Amino acid sequence: MARDTSNSHEIMENETTPLVPTKSLKKLKTPLPKLQIGILISLHLAEPIASTSIFPYINQLIRELGITGGDDAAVGYYAGIIESLFFAAQALTVLRWGRLSDRIGRKPVLVIGLSGACISILCFGLSTTFWSLVISRCLCGLLNGNVGVMKTMMGELTDSTNMAQAFALFPIVWSIGGFIGPLIGGTLARPQDRWPALFANGFWEKFPYFLPCAVAASLFVLAVFVMLIFLEETLPTKRRPKSTSAMLGISSDELLPQQSMAFTPLRSLLTPSVVIPIVNYALLALLDISFRALVPLLFSTPTHLGGLGFNPATIGSWLALFGITSGIFQALFFARIVDWIGPKRVFCVSVSCYVPLMVMFPIMSWIVRAGGEVDHAITFALLCLTGMQLAWNMAFGAIFMFITASAPTNNVLGAINGLGQTSASAARVVGPTLATSLFAVSKEHNLLGGNAVFVVLIVLAGGLRWLASQLPDEVQDRNE
Repeated sequence: MARDTSNSHEIMENETTPLVPTKSLKKLKTPLPKLQIGILISLHLAEPIASTSIFPYINQLIRELGITGGDDAAVGYYAGIIESLFFAAQALTVLRWGRLSDRIGRKPVLVIGLSGACISILCFGLSTTFWSLVISRCLCGLLNGNVGVMKTMMGELTDSTNMAQAFALFPIVWSIGGFIGPLIGGTLARPQDRWPALFANGFWEKFPYFLPCAVAASLFVLAVFVMLIFLEETLPTKRRPKSTSAMLGISSDELLPQQSMAFTPLRSLLTPSVVIPIVNYALLALLDISFRALVPLLFSTPTHLGGLGFNPATIGSWLALFGITSGIFQALFFARIVDWIGPKRVFCVSVSCYVPLMVMFPIMSWIVRAGGEVDHAITFALLCLTGMQLAWNMAFGAIFMFITASAPTNNVLGAINGLGQTSASAARVVGPTLATSLFAVSKEHNLLGGNAVFVVLIVLAGGLRWLASQLPDEVQDRNE
């Protein structure tokens, strides 16, 4: 009788015991290495500050160089060429920098990249011809593998439990840099006009835009010193033996095959698990840069042509609102949303927001034409646009997680991120030209009521949504 009772207790216990232990359903979060990530993010901040500091004065600089022959309508064309050249040059070399970082370490490549960015921005400030502007921007792109290498280091400092928190910091940095950079460029350009007593030297008359470039360059110099002194190497084969085994749990016997993987032919890395996230990232970058090219274009286009007819100050205010709200939202909510619904659902929902983003453009045009002026309805529509772009921007943090997790080992992570950055840079070369040209043709020939450009981009967004469904359901650690 006692034996039967004990058996029945065992049966009941077995039936009520979950097949999968409760603790294994959700792994505990690994604490972030805050000091190293803080240093890495501070280094990254110099990039958007320098790249956006030229925006306030680039058009005026082009006019003063006499490139357009007095045709103000052509200023935007030349400004677009200068910006596209950076991405074109970056697309040619960023993969090589990524692969080099897999062999010699992350820090040496960052030293080259930050030093190159410093030299190129100084050359930009000393430019007196269009071709010197072109050379300085191409130099910056050719020597710049920083973004891909920094994403690689972020991936090596995190795992699947805390990756969302870390990668949410990248768009925050761009939001902060996008605010500080134009402030530096707009305030310090032509200092001899603002502070003639301090900048009376003939040097400032000859190079009126050197001061903001010099300030941006000083940030790169500071970044190099901070990196050399405080930032630790994250490539396992280049770390000090004690820190490698202690922090990463890798034995010396395991380091040998990992080191040989750094020399793996690129073609062997192009597996579906790697290619699918990278193709998603490329199409995401294409659609995003197209959206960012169309926003100021629609804002500045006269109302009788279907635009909003905003002046530069109003355009700047709305763009600043887009950037600030995006940074705050990412900081407060991105990691929590990823923990709640998972990175794949975040990405799918985010890319689905592109369709209503595009639909808002013809709606705003219709409101202006129907009302004859920009009124409260347009303000409400722009606030809706702001909310939708918050959701859209979450796609970047999510896809960075998938690209990082797709690398089979840390020693090819630089190559994988290099491939991703190459594809995104190529897309960013094509995107602005494609979007603005389609916009002009749509309006000029009244294709689909002047809205053909939005239809084309919506179709591409549908393709991205299908590609998003091909991503793995979960982000896995490389050591699992």
